[in-house]
Amino acid sequence: MTLEVSTPGLATTFQDLGRHGYQHWGVPVGGPMDEVSHRLANALFGNAPDAPVLEITLLGPTLHCHGRCRLALTGADLGAPLNGQPWPLGYTRTLREGDHVSFGRRRSGARAYLAVAGGFRLEQVLSSRTTNLRGGFGGWHGRRLEKGDLLPLMGSFANPPRLLIPDSLAHVISAAPLRLVPGRYWTTFTGAAQTALHESPFTVTPQSDRMSYRLQGHTLQLAAPRECLSEAVAFGTVQAPPDGQPIVLMADRQTTGRYPCIAQVAQVAQVAQVAQVAQVAQVAQVDLPCLAQCVPGDVLAFTFIGLAEAQRLDLARERLLAALERDTSVA
Repeated sequence: MTLEVSTPGLATTFQDLGRHGYQHWGVPVGGPMDEVSHRLANALFGNAPDAPVLEITLLGPTLHCHGRCRLALTGADLGAPLNGQPWPLGYTRTLREGDHVSFGRRRSGARAYLAVAGGFRLEQVLSSRTTNLRGGFGGWHGRRLEKGDLLPLMGSFANPPRLLIPDSLAHVISAAPLRLVPGRYWTTFTGAAQTALHESPFTVTPQSDRMSYRLQGHTLQLAAPRECLSEAVAFGTVQAPPDGQPIVLMADRQTTGRYPCIAQVAQVAQVAQVAQVAQVAQVAQVDLPCLAQCVPGDVLAFTFIGLAEAQRLDLARERLLAALERDTSVA
């Protein structure tokens, strides 16, 4: 059983939950930009949460089925029909020999996630099947999909679990401000920069990708020149380079950086530790999926919450996801 790539789309790659445990060797974690949508796509079939899925960016591929399989689609609404018929997000569909999935006009969000019952058959590299585009390894030959690729499927014909995705997890991009947690170097920036961070809008620029989002807005300046040693960064670290225009590090971020940080999104297990090294603020982990679904031209706003509240929100969502995965997991 395979899926044949007739057209590859703009940037379609395989992602699991990331390549953990190798950052001390300079190997990025990678993984999905929108982890919640990734995990929901697998949960619809009872797949393991870290099973690789296709991350589809803005303009999706056309895939032809050879054999029989079941697919699930979550994340952004990129106008995906099955054999020309609408396919709502959050639902599974059965494909038979000759059926095809294509993507049309984007309606909302930036990234959709396509899972297959049983998973895709991929080799692990450094304990992960996630694609490292800059390194050229992992995923499907370390690259984006290309025309003519035949993607092998593990295959499972067990009845999928009856899963209703809660509204609180069916996100894309909202107008709500992204929430920040101040860090210990907050006072190294000017009062104007501090005020701008939670009162001024910032626009996502076209110079944005899986490695980082570059924002345009009020200049964020230090109160005095400061030399920073390179230190660990995480998903959502927002750096302020010399020009003062913030850079938000995303899934394919580097492992270290020396620009002063303006925000940080960390795993709940890391958030207290990262708070000790973040130089201005942290973005609450719970808002990362919405950030990941932004496209160039989107306007972002920020607000502040306490560290305890950021952890509470993240833990509440993690418990909900874990409960869904536990209830739908296969033996």
